[in-house]
Amino acid sequence: MMKYPDPKGWPEGKTLAVCVNVICEQWGDDAAPGAGPFANPIKPGYEDLASKSWAEYAKTTGLFRLLDICEKLDVTATVALSSILAARNPELFERAALGRHSFLAHSWSQDRYHVYLSPEEEDAEIKRCIDAFQSAAGERPFGYGCPRGALSPITAELLKRNGFTWMQDFLDADVPYDVETPAGPIVNIPYNMAVNDLPIYVRHGNPPNTFLDSLKVVLDGWDSIGAPHYVLDISAHSHVLGRPTAAVQFYAALELAKSHDAVWLTTRDEIAKRWYAHGAEATG
Repeated sequence: MMKYPDPKGWPEGKTLAVCVNVICEQWGDDAAPGAGPFANPIKPGYEDLASKSWAEYAKTTGLFRLLDICEKLDVTATVALSSILAARNPELFERAALGRHSFLAHSWSQDRYHVYLSPEEEDAEIKRCIDAFQSAAGERPFGYGCPRGALSPITAELLKRNGFTWMQDFLDADVPYDVETPAGPIVNIPYNMAVNDLPIYVRHGNPPNTFLDSLKVVLDGWDSIGAPHYVLDISAHSHVLGRPTAAVQFYAALELAKSHDAVWLTTRDEIAKRWYAHGAEATG
């Protein structure tokens, strides 16, 4: 029999924890975005300036527009930033901190997958992410997400040892659960892609209304499946959904989420705090 466990610390009657994620990513100097709006890729050995400039929109405009929308609707977002941006664009970290949003360290850059790193390299990668956020935002992140979710077998342990309270890259559940490591448990709050602009628009080429429609299908049918507890992500990449023709969908999605009785509009930081407050072992 399938089991839907009750997660620790959720508000009474709020079975749907909705996390709003505003994502700003950066690739290394020798890499370009792996997915873009152009059908034909550039030949190997040539610099893809069009894709690079397309992704730059996140930093010039997109992140600011999406955070403005969140604040207009009184929504606290989790701002996921590639740590390489701390030295290049500290204003992005400052803007998110000014709005009192949560942070997620999105590793160093999008082209560096944890699964490819040695244990020493991975530990150093995590440490320099912490330093970058402290320098640019004046605070460290407590959540971590690997590019492409490409974690290594020891990522959870290294995050625990480096003071992170939550991770999101194990995708095998609807609700939080403890990942046991040699350093002690760390809570995994699973990430999901159902309302995420990157697959909806860039990978699958759907029409503009699909982002909002995807959320509406879940909310309209929630009671029909017995309303089990679930963490649902509304994820907006600043270089995709931050553009005017797409940002209107983001605005409408937040309004819709706020209007649903079962929704607890929250952040993974808050979910993790409640998790540890209700009996889990907190990170030291």
